[in-house]
Amino acid sequence: MKRFALIGAVCVTAMFGLTACSDDSTPAEEATEAAADVCTDLSELKADNAKLKALDPANATKDQVKDAYDAVQEDWANVKDNLGKLKDAERAAVKSAAEDLKKGYEDLPGDTTGQNALTQLQPQIQKLDESATAAAAGLRC
Repeated sequence: MKRFALIGAVCVTAMFGLTACSDDSTPAEEATEAAADVCTDLSELKADNAKLKALDPANATKDQVKDAYDAVQEDWANVKDNLGKLKDAERAAVKSAAEDLKKGYEDLPGDTTGQNALTQLQPQIQKLDESATAAAAGLRC
C-alpha cells in the first residue's frame, strides 16, 4: 500500500516539475505529463481496489461496499480519460517531430552534401526517434 502512495507521489512531483518549467509545453512534454497522470490514476485505482478487496464480508455494510465500489469506478473513469489524452499527446509529439524533420530537410540548401545534411538534421532525427520510441514503449510507472 505504501508503494502505491510513493509511486503516486513521484508521478505527481514529476508532473508538477514539468508544468512549472514552462507555460508553453511541447507535445513531448504534454505526453510526459499525460503519462504521469495515468500512472497516478492507476496507483489510485489499485489502492481503491485493494480497499474494496480488503473489506470483510462478515462485517462490511452495503454502504461501505458501495463507497469502495464508487471510488474504484471514479478511478477507472480517470484512467480512461487520461489514457485518451496520453494517446493524443503521444501522437502529437510524433507528428511534431516528423514535421520538424521535414522542415529541416526542406530548408537545406541545394548544394548540401550528404554528410552536412545528416549533421544538420541530427537533432530532428533524434527527436523523432525519441518521440516514436516513447509512443511505442507504453507506460513505465
